[in-house]
Amino acid sequence: MKNNINPLRVLMEMRPALDGFYGIPQETRLLYGVLSTLPELELSGLLQMSTRGVRGGVYGSAALSEAERVHRFARVVVSLKGRSALDWKGDVIEWLDNLWQTWRLRYAAWTGLGRIPLGHFETRYFRDFIWQELYGRSLPAADREQVLLGDYRVCGYPWRRMHLVGIERAQVLSLSRYPVLDTRGLDVFVAQTPFPGRVSQGTALVVHYHDAIPVLMPHTISDRAFHQASHFQAMAANVRSGAHFVCVSDATRRDLLSLFPEAEPLAHTIHNMLPTHYYPAEPAPERVADIVRRHLHGEFEGKIRGKAKLKVFRLARAFGSEEEKTAFYARALGPGSRFILMVSTIEPRKNHARLVEAWEALRGAADPDLKLVLVGHIGWDYQTALEGFLPWIEQGSLFLLHGVPADALRLLYRQAVVTVCPSVGEGFDFSGAEAMRCGGVVAASDIPVHREVYGDAARYFDPYDTASVVETLRQIIYSPDAESLQARLRAVGAEQSARYLPERILPQWEAFLRSLNV
Repeated sequence: MKNNINPLRVLMEMRPALDGFYGIPQETRLLYGVLSTLPELELSGLLQMSTRGVRGGVYGSAALSEAERVHRFARVVVSLKGRSALDWKGDVIEWLDNLWQTWRLRYAAWTGLGRIPLGHFETRYFRDFIWQELYGRSLPAADREQVLLGDYRVCGYPWRRMHLVGIERAQVLSLSRYPVLDTRGLDVFVAQTPFPGRVSQGTALVVHYHDAIPVLMPHTISDRAFHQASHFQAMAANVRSGAHFVCVSDATRRDLLSLFPEAEPLAHTIHNMLPTHYYPAEPAPERVADIVRRHLHGEFEGKIRGKAKLKVFRLARAFGSEEEKTAFYARALGPGSRFILMVSTIEPRKNHARLVEAWEALRGAADPDLKLVLVGHIGWDYQTALEGFLPWIEQGSLFLLHGVPADALRLLYRQAVVTVCPSVGEGFDFSGAEAMRCGGVVAASDIPVHREVYGDAARYFDPYDTASVVETLRQIIYSPDAESLQARLRAVGAEQSARYLPERILPQWEAFLRSLNV
């Protein structure tokens, strides 16, 4: 890494942080937060939207008054938050601008000429926006001043549109190619997924690689045609251009190399890090009922498979009065109650249906009072899962939550009899490691990444066999030595999860950046 006189200038893609809460959005926030603490590094973020253009920003070196600069920065904020046109005339202008952008991207991708300009955005006038929109959902308030020190670059071209021009070229010439970002003056650009662009000479491209699921398990993702093609074509182009890949697990690295063995010298593993929000929590069973009640999903209007119309899913039990509701939650989830916990988006790969089947079997055979608490947003291909939840929700045995803050989730992890991670495919899987960090007990599907990340701190089951899930949970909860088994898993889990603390992961990133020798 360069010395303090000439710090390493790193630009980091922040688009995922604008798009979600957990998973890659959380990982993006956490990585920016720790990298911002390195004194030898001059860190800035790239502001770009997935499907819409970003208006505003300061481009070039033209002299502008401070008022005009602030106005242009404010336009960035407005466009990141939604519609930026004032009226129909503005809509027409934006439509024409989008058309021009598309053809400019095509020209750059097909000919290899021209660069996508990057504008500048200064944080100092918009500190509340930057904190609330990019970092506040994953970082503690104590990190606020540190992450607000950096400024940003602006890419006005939508990420999806950049992908599409590369896919179009591959469809005709069997080889994807993408426009060049004007990264002159920057040493490193860190992208959060395979990136639909190239970088200027003198800039190293680093892809923070989370998983190959869009290519290897496309049946489990949303918008399959686009995400499969965009992931593969951009990854192939990144490999050809000599990009470095920082994989979040050895399992992810093996998947990458199974597709592109030529990337082996430039493929590295640095595990994800855990948020500092999660740490050993003391049991507090009296708080569980209130947490569940406050964060229940309400009505969800979702698509019915194969039909144009929508269906309203009622995802919380109905009550005749507030008194009845209060009494029910105090009884169902008060001290002495037992519940299984799962934390994940509702989507096919996460395997909710298998867990519900196993939980139903446990209730029928051993424990009719055992509850199931599911925490996660509604993702895609959710109809079968939601319809399976509904009878149990109305009965008052299954609770579907969302938007649970870290302090409350920390308690749920600690208070659950077991946190279950039943996914059939992952790149890392935060929930099990978070549960371990909070003093919880973990059962997980027997897939390579879980064995790698959770080690001996979890009990494993076959994610395709309900009987295997039932037997594993029975051993943890009801076997004669259940208490000693749980105590051992908590102790080993505390040690295992400590491997993913920021102070363990940051030196690995620092050493990697030093190795680039840019």
